[in-house]
Amino acid sequence: MADGFVSGTTKRMSRKEEIRQKDEALLATLGYKQEFKRAFKPLEVFGIAFSIIGLLPSIASVLFYAIPNGGGPAMVWGWLVASIFILFVGISMAELASAAPTSGGLYFWTYSLSSPRWRNILCWSVGYANTIGSIASVASIDWGCAVQVMAAATIGSGGTFTPTSAQLFGVYAAIVLSHAVICCLGTAVLARLQTVYVVLNVLLCLAIIVALPASTPHEFKNSAKFALGDFFNSNGWPDGYAFILSFLAPLWTICSFDSSVHISEEASNAATAVPWAIVNAIGIAGVLGWAINMSLAFCMGSDLESLIDSDQPMAQIFFNSFGEKPTLAIWSLVVIVQYMMGSSMLLAASRQTFAFSRDSALPFSGWLYRMNSFTKTPVNTVWYDAILSLALGLLVFAGDQAINAVFALSVVGLYYAYAVPIAARFIFENNFKPGPFYCGVLSLPIAIIAVVFMTFMSVVFLFPTTPTTSVEDMNYTVAVFGGVMVLSLVYYYFPVVGGVHWFTGPVANIEVPSSDSASGSFSGDNFEKKGNARVDTVNA
Repeated sequence: MADGFVSGTTKRMSRKEEIRQKDEALLATLGYKQEFKRAFKPLEVFGIAFSIIGLLPSIASVLFYAIPNGGGPAMVWGWLVASIFILFVGISMAELASAAPTSGGLYFWTYSLSSPRWRNILCWSVGYANTIGSIASVASIDWGCAVQVMAAATIGSGGTFTPTSAQLFGVYAAIVLSHAVICCLGTAVLARLQTVYVVLNVLLCLAIIVALPASTPHEFKNSAKFALGDFFNSNGWPDGYAFILSFLAPLWTICSFDSSVHISEEASNAATAVPWAIVNAIGIAGVLGWAINMSLAFCMGSDLESLIDSDQPMAQIFFNSFGEKPTLAIWSLVVIVQYMMGSSMLLAASRQTFAFSRDSALPFSGWLYRMNSFTKTPVNTVWYDAILSLALGLLVFAGDQAINAVFALSVVGLYYAYAVPIAARFIFENNFKPGPFYCGVLSLPIAIIAVVFMTFMSVVFLFPTTPTTSVEDMNYTVAVFGGVMVLSLVYYYFPVVGGVHWFTGPVANIEVPSSDSASGSFSGDNFEKKGNARVDTVNA
């Protein structure tokens, strides 16, 4: 029996070692040496994408998109339609992630799949859009958490407390800084946290789906006709366009699923675990989110104007259904889950920043591309992203629409970064080799649907809330996103020191082996080999 136990243990260890070697060999064909500890198991790779989606708190943060633009029908049917399109986006990204699982992901794929004429500038722009989009995601998630904390304070005060912008920013800053501390921990600790996040997310969703209909008083329950068929439009756009605007709620909620890509170099069996994490996170979030919205639509009452005018529509729905004390208890769990979302998002954003600085594309790349000698994690990029997130939070002092631009930026910036490599795969001549996750002949139609949808919705995100607007109510997303992209292009084309003079795409920090040495990888010939130009990581 002892011999059998030892034999079984040896086989498991052998299998684990085999997977590790395969992961490192695949990464080597992409030009990078193994620098992170591969501590993320498949469930934990799924966990980081699913926890960032953070269904219930995310839906709570963006109900202001859905309720005024259709009410119950927009919440239910808008969510369903948008989720299907988002799944197409995820499938297209999953195919690329399976073929080339690296932390740089999106901009690496762009360079590898684009023509020599366009690859440098496209790689540069996608890298910056992905970096700033990820940082904006941290800011929007943590801002939502701060708003939810203050909503709890308002409920606890009986509605007498109204937070100021300065108070909101103070809570926001404390949340961001605490996340920075957490994300400086070792990879193994961060990986184990993801399982906790998944369990709490699912339990909270299921609890609300069941408990809300059971606890809602009769006067707040809606008929099927009202919840699913009576279109409520209070913003002034035509009903068809208002319904499309309601897509912004699921788009912001089911977003940043590229987070699984950014921990590819910390994941075990990355070529399989990462793509399935993306697809499963979107699919499960779509189903559970639809059920949550269905429950809310039937239990939110018919006075939708009062919900729109409240500080936090979901908190008001819970208050009407559960009463003050149960609402505070449930809301505390919502805040905790939202807090976990921000932690996972900062983790993913820091890995994107680390990868982009590894390829020398960011200012201060020499300082950013450092692995802490104690935690074996990129501590510098964590604090860099946290500080930039704090800077974005200062937009609250410019007005509500300015801070809302951060919400939109987290989608528009990322959608640009998602769309370019997906399109490049089919537009340019390249030697793309699929990985274990591959849709075959369906890949092209799925990619076309994904790119068209992202392009269309990115334009929608630039529109104001109402057709007649003022300076205060204008949508400033185009200014924020446009400003970031213009500055990145100015930096690229700047005389003498601009990226056009030295940026040549991904920088290999290991001698690239033959492209055939790892099945399913991008060819190592797709980017310029620089030998051992960046062999050693400086210890902080």
